[in-house]
Amino acid sequence: MRVLLTGATGFVGRALVHALMERGDQRVALTRDPTRARMALPGLMQTYAWDPLEGLPPAEALEDVDAVVNLMGESVAGRWTDEKRRAILETRETGTRNLVLGMQMAARTAPAPRVLVNASAGGYYGHRGEEELTEDAPPGEGFLAGVCVQWEAAASRASVAGARVVMLRTGLVAGRDGGFLPPLSRLTRSGLSGPVGSGRQWWPWVHLDDMVGLILHALDNDDVQGPVNVCAPAPARQWEVARALGRVLRRPALMPAPAFALRLTLGGFASELLNSRRVVPAAALASGYAFRHPDLRAALRDIYA
Repeated sequence: MRVLLTGATGFVGRALVHALMERGDQRVALTRDPTRARMALPGLMQTYAWDPLEGLPPAEALEDVDAVVNLMGESVAGRWTDEKRRAILETRETGTRNLVLGMQMAARTAPAPRVLVNASAGGYYGHRGEEELTEDAPPGEGFLAGVCVQWEAAASRASVAGARVVMLRTGLVAGRDGGFLPPLSRLTRSGLSGPVGSGRQWWPWVHLDDMVGLILHALDNDDVQGPVNVCAPAPARQWEVARALGRVLRRPALMPAPAFALRLTLGGFASELLNSRRVVPAAALASGYAFRHPDLRAALRDIYA
């Protein structure tokens, strides 16, 4: 399979390139800096320069492509200034819209990519308390939920080009070199980790192996379509995540982080740490995906072995 990627040099993208290389797929990337991307990822076979906010991707990048995996987007971590909010939205909605328009243009003269696997986020559901959330649940309220709705709408237009579209509503990705664990593990090793806010909010999490595994599963299985919740089958409350990480790292996890302090420090992003989303991977399980790391503590032991 010839796979075109955006966001290839990111945390998930790097792992995905390695997995595609291991199974013999061709790896092509759209990136602002091709030279830097090739240096960071020798596993890439071809790279094409593209600024997703400035226009369509180069037509030659889409030639003979079987699948597109779109992982681009400004990080949501950090304080949400007006500029940060604009970057979070534009790199997702505008960038995806331009990517899909490129796919539609390519389809006029040659076979289009058969599938678009597009990143989204569990933030789609907003703050939902104890409600169990499958892919059929409606969107929630708040900034990130609104971004996800626009993001998925832009991706869904790839169906006009004949592509099967999959939207990955991703939870907190657990890995040693990226995702939510590195800053949390630094606090834990310093004895400063513990409940965030009440600590009772649900945090949907997923091991990096299963994040990549579900992308490959979506590429390979024609019956996987539409939204897919990317999270382990057993969601955990935030205090359970903190306690499990403390036990794996053999450190106490008792220091609470008051909600008001988080809001003062992180602004709008604090809501993403305080919101509760009891997300379950109904579509993934129904399609036959077998999670490699369904248990939180075992997943953390694997990461920090």
